[in-house]
Amino acid sequence: MDLARWLLVAVLSALIVASGVAVVYVKHENRRLFMELQGFYKVRDQLDEEWGRLLLEQSTLARQGRVERLARERLGMVVPDSSEVVIITLIKW
Repeated sequence: MDLARWLLVAVLSALIVASGVAVVYVKHENRRLFMELQGFYKVRDQLDEEWGRLLLEQSTLARQGRVERLARERLGMVVPDSSEVVIITLIKW
């Protein structure tokens, strides 16, 4: 019976040590994943800032005056006279 108790104590001690190691591993993994998550948040914030800059640049480039000026300068386009404008009406059936 003494051997059975000693074996039980040894098994329980091994399980306690294994449990402690598992706790340390899980805490370490949790910290590692948290740091990785913080890195992803930083990248997300940088991408949000870049997106805002790109939206501002897009609105600047798409201004009506700029588009009209580029159409005149680069493409030689002009605003047609009212006599050159043809209005087409849609006939409903």
